[in-house]
Amino acid sequence: MSSKQQQLVVILGTGGTIAGRAESADDNVGYTAAQLGVEQLVAAVPALASRRLEAHQLAQLDSKDMDFATWQLLARCVAQHLSRPEVGGVVITHGTDTLEETAYFLQRVLAPVKPVVITAAMRPATSLVPDGPQNLLDAVCVANDRYASGVLVAFGGSVFDAEQVRKVHSYRVDAFAAADGARLGLVEEGEVRWLLRTRLPREAIGLARIERDAEQWPRVQIVMNHVGADGSIVHALVAQGLDGIVVAGTGNGTVSTGMEAALREAQSRGVRVLRSTRCDAGPVMDLPGALPSAGSLSPVKARIELQLELLV
Repeated sequence: MSSKQQQLVVILGTGGTIAGRAESADDNVGYTAAQLGVEQLVAAVPALASRRLEAHQLAQLDSKDMDFATWQLLARCVAQHLSRPEVGGVVITHGTDTLEETAYFLQRVLAPVKPVVITAAMRPATSLVPDGPQNLLDAVCVANDRYASGVLVAFGGSVFDAEQVRKVHSYRVDAFAAADGARLGLVEEGEVRWLLRTRLPREAIGLARIERDAEQWPRVQIVMNHVGADGSIVHALVAQGLDGIVVAGTGNGTVSTGMEAALREAQSRGVRVLRSTRCDAGPVMDLPGALPSAGSLSPVKARIELQLELLV
């Protein structure tokens, strides 16, 4: 057995579809997110009754409305619970829309040794066949596994790394995948079968970096390269006084001549620029003379990285 059976797992609820309700059991789209409390979610999974758990409602929102203030609160709360010696891991229930962003944010800020496992659902709790209860049970199993560490995502029977995980489908219950196809593990009948455990996580940025009032965090926006992209949107954003721009380039982070000229002008005016790709997988090469690369980070995660850098 690989699980830490006697250690406490703390479950933090933030809302999302997993806590959503619809008028009819056959409605998996027309629901209202964030209606059930985290204790109700736990009570709906009989297998969790024998586990050592604490449940706390930290927020109650649709993850499309996730904000920096909630991120601050979540990071502080996770760090507080992880510091307790009796706590073996933390599980966070979340909405799927911005789950990958929250996962990356927490990994970069905390880089925890103990596992922090984020889970969610594509169907509301009132669905005829909800996926949330199984995902929650799987997340607790991962949080109790002796080999688990760092911020992970448990979803659809798979375990993903915070840096690689992406939402890849708008509707299916297997909505998440790793950017380069590398799942860390599978959850099978309450046990975690690890496929890959060798990871080199970056050092934690720390809570002190994010203590600034959330309303005063650096303003970083994302623009996309596409046919006919002329850079006018970059000029408009710079005029608003933003601090950074991430460009979701085509292919290996390529941008049109007009877009690149606008981005370089923004750089000359003190705006930080990072070059990512709109492709689902693969890194952006850091080439001589090119705009700075975001490496393997997706545009939304590159935006988080740039914000954290600018918070220094």
